[in-house]
Amino acid sequence: MLTESFIASIRTIEKKANATTTKDTGIHLHKYQPNPGLKSSFRKSSTQPNCIAVNATHIFAAQADKSVVHVYSRQRNNQEAIVPFQEQITCLALAGRYDGAGTLVMGTEGGRLILWELATGRQISTPQSHLQPVTCIAVDPTFNFIISGSSDSNLHVWSLPSLLSFLQPSPNDPSQPVPLTPFRTLPDHRAAINSVVFGHSVSKANLAVSAAKDQTCIVWDYRNGVLLHTYLLASNPLCLALDPADRAAYVGYEDGSIQLLDFYKQASLLHPLYDPNQQSTPTQPTLSDRWHSAEASSSPVLCLQVSYDGTSLVSGHGNGKVHQWNIPKGKYNVQIVDFFLPVTNLLMLPPIGFPTPTTSTLELHHVIKPRYESSLFASRGTGSSSIIPSNYTFTAKFTSTLPLPDSPAGASELDDALTHASFPTSMLEDGITELAALRNPSTYASPGEHTRLKAANEGLKTQLDAALGRQREAIARVLKLEEESFQRREDEAVKKARKKRRRIRMMEAEERAREVVMGESVKDRMEAEGDQGTVGDGEDGLSSDTDEMSSE
Repeated sequence: MLTESFIASIRTIEKKANATTTKDTGIHLHKYQPNPGLKSSFRKSSTQPNCIAVNATHIFAAQADKSVVHVYSRQRNNQEAIVPFQEQITCLALAGRYDGAGTLVMGTEGGRLILWELATGRQISTPQSHLQPVTCIAVDPTFNFIISGSSDSNLHVWSLPSLLSFLQPSPNDPSQPVPLTPFRTLPDHRAAINSVVFGHSVSKANLAVSAAKDQTCIVWDYRNGVLLHTYLLASNPLCLALDPADRAAYVGYEDGSIQLLDFYKQASLLHPLYDPNQQSTPTQPTLSDRWHSAEASSSPVLCLQVSYDGTSLVSGHGNGKVHQWNIPKGKYNVQIVDFFLPVTNLLMLPPIGFPTPTTSTLELHHVIKPRYESSLFASRGTGSSSIIPSNYTFTAKFTSTLPLPDSPAGASELDDALTHASFPTSMLEDGITELAALRNPSTYASPGEHTRLKAANEGLKTQLDAALGRQREAIARVLKLEEESFQRREDEAVKKARKKRRRIRMMEAEERAREVVMGESVKDRMEAEGDQGTVGDGEDGLSSDTDEMSSE
């Protein structure tokens, strides 16, 4: 059975008198199904919407009204680090595999993006691209694109590989793009962007959905910058969630209601989002697709998440309640938990319980704090002269043994090195030898001596391989002899068992014959004794008759 959980973060305010939430507890790991219940909590956190990110080992929370990010270790269940920044972080998202080491993408109050490589500590800051604070950030499933939304009503599309590349185009070359800038802007909204989400596809046809305070929700082809469809909403949308199959979007309103945006509701011979006849005509959702509930009314929906199977919707509200909605029936279902403080973020975790789970070979054991070092980051090159700095270090933990690929017959040493999971042993030995020689020049061998030693090593390797071959043959012979000896012992044991069974059967046959003979002897004797008794009775009778005759 699959087990699904979610992470909820709250905005800490003055505690209510009847609140049962532990003081300073701002992040909760809550089991969702099959049996809801609180699993663990993390203290000293207060977050605004869109200010939390999670992977398999850590939780990252940008603090409200502060220029710091709290890092929590899920394995040790404690706060691992407090990371300060020069300006307030207003939103963040994680780029990379859930069970690996990734990059934390953050939006700032000044309209910039900050990228933090968690396993290296490398920090990249872009110039100001938004005129107002960045309000939301999303990373696509391929980890190649970023969309940032801002209070200035613009959406910027970024290339993540370009931002992380050490090789940047020259700013003086007009034929090349300006470094560290978005490659596309989506300007069709007319008010602050509240939320943006990517679809779940890894194909080039993946989509993005944004919601803004102008009461519109727009579906985008973000790769090509094409507006696919516009939805005119009845109220200010605060948050968005997308169906796992990208069939519909769900919008949370200020009055606590949920709006369903069905992408396939419009009749069309083509995909409704890609039908040119419908792209230019906005759609206003019907009242029947708006879900209300007395329990969730009058409290704004601050965050939304859809379950793994797409059958239920989880909403976090300003009054601290977390509700569940039944998607197939289109109505409110039940209250899951009450935190008594505004629930600003909800993140569904990947379900566990699959028979063959996929795991990464790398694990982020602890984060490397971001640091700005001129020797490391100021050398971001322009042009072909750029190289990776020598002190660029990747720190992670291997969770399993790396698989060793089978090198094809006749492969060169270079091909073997290129396809090897790490470094070939021969290459490591050569490198260690050269490093030792550099440390002690007096022991450095001449090219001829190096060639002779290498040939000697090859000869020793050949001898070693031959010795190992002879050892394997000897082991095989010994195993064969032991197998033959074992077979002989087994055959002898079987023969002995057969002889014993035959002897037992012969003894049983002799015993039965003896019993038969003894039984006949007893029968003859009994019959003989019976005959003697009959003769005796006759004589007694004769004597009696004679006596009677004498008396007469």
